[in-house]
Amino acid sequence: MGYSMDPDPEFTAKAYGSEFQISPKESVEVCDMLRGKDVDKAINILDEVIAGERAVPYKKHNKKIAHQKGIGSGGYPEKVCEKIRSLIEECKANAESKGLDSEAMKIKHLSAYKASPIEGFQSRAFGRSSPKNTQRTNIEIILEEKEE
Repeated sequence: MGYSMDPDPEFTAKAYGSEFQISPKESVEVCDMLRGKDVDKAINILDEVIAGERAVPYKKHNKKIAHQKGIGSGGYPEKVCEKIRSLIEECKANAESKGLDSEAMKIKHLSAYKASPIEGFQSRAFGRSSPKNTQRTNIEIILEEKEE
């Protein structure tokens, strides 16, 4: 397990979620939407997506995706938002345990990567089978204290 950047440990807190059974494509889109935002604002956005009040704009993986009001291609990835929300709260708790002000934190780095899949198979006709793998995702987050 390694982080893609090495921040100053005096002003930052980190968390890493490995091998979540969520879609890597949807995770990338949610991470792009939240990167650079305040922690409390990001949690509110995720709560709105989970409740179905706000859609996540899909910018990279948007072929054959329905348009949502005001944003274009988008969707409501509830499972992804729940996992990312729990990881943000975990990182916020890490910041509190380090003595940082958890209310004055912003998301410095948030990214999602493909993890190793769970291999499976789908039974087919005539005794054959096709691969049916379950996707998994690694997510890393770094929170930083805002400069006043």
